[in-house]
Amino acid sequence: MVITLGELAQRFGLQLSGDGSRSVSGLATLATASADQLSFLANKKYASQLAQTRAAAVILHPDLVDQCPVDTLATQHPYVAFARITGLFDRSPVHPAGVHPSAVVSPDARVAADASIGPNAVVEGGAEVAAGAVVGANAYIGHGSRIGAGTQLSPGVVIYHDVWLGQRCRVHSQAVLGADGFGFAPGPEGWEKIHQLGGVRIGDDVEIGACTTIDRGALDHTVIEDGAIIDNLVQIAHNCRIGKNTAIAGCTGLAGSTIIGANCTLAGGVGVVGHVEICDGVHVTGMTMVTRSITEPGSYSSGTPMAPTRDWRKSAVRFSQLERIQQRLVAVEKQQR
Repeated sequence: MVITLGELAQRFGLQLSGDGSRSVSGLATLATASADQLSFLANKKYASQLAQTRAAAVILHPDLVDQCPVDTLATQHPYVAFARITGLFDRSPVHPAGVHPSAVVSPDARVAADASIGPNAVVEGGAEVAAGAVVGANAYIGHGSRIGAGTQLSPGVVIYHDVWLGQRCRVHSQAVLGADGFGFAPGPEGWEKIHQLGGVRIGDDVEIGACTTIDRGALDHTVIEDGAIIDNLVQIAHNCRIGKNTAIAGCTGLAGSTIIGANCTLAGGVGVVGHVEICDGVHVTGMTMVTRSITEPGSYSSGTPMAPTRDWRKSAVRFSQLERIQQRLVAVEKQQR
């Protein structure tokens, strides 16, 4: 892909300062970009690299234009502009329409003529694959499941029965959608399995990372609403509900019946106990353990920060002493009254 700065400015609504006829053929960081590549500055942490960049041009905030030694494409939201421009240079393969000869598609399945079904993929009876959808090699789509228009399943994705995905979703390799929730009743002779009778319902424009699991509901459905983004290695248990545009980072685990509102962010390694609710607009920092519902928007954290082992051990000992210290403090305060 080769495109001029003028074309980029016009297509993405950017303010050009420099030579509009200059061409770029790729994207790179400020530190590594060459004279035919476009770079960007969205994080002040990298502002020191701006003066030395050799990029053809830089996407940045208008306040930084005068500090840039090369041509600029200015915008109030440089990271969003960068994200949109990456689509021009995406080299992902184009999947041909049609069903690969090695794929197994039930005669009871409905597959759009322009959908792509890859090698060794399986589409069971009653399943639907809509227009422009892609089912990668070795992917599995269970009975009665629905894959919306333009949705892409990467190789090795497993979609159990009664799982519905909306339009323009993307599910990365080895993700499993619709496995049984962890439902068992303790009985006199051991654990009795609770059959999971619900399904999974996923909205439009949802992205699900590699090796993530989303369990089906026990009675009602597990629901992921429009625009949610879920990283790799995330566990979402049965009957959870994730609100619109919420982002969940890698290694997060949600216990059953967790409800998360819209426009939330859960950083890496967060754990959430079951049957709690998190309201809209909440940010939970990395490795936090959420043990109760959150009813006010804002940022929440738990745990202790890293420290040298010797200092951490001293602090750990003091944790167990806090109750005794508090009791002594109360006694002292009573004496002073």
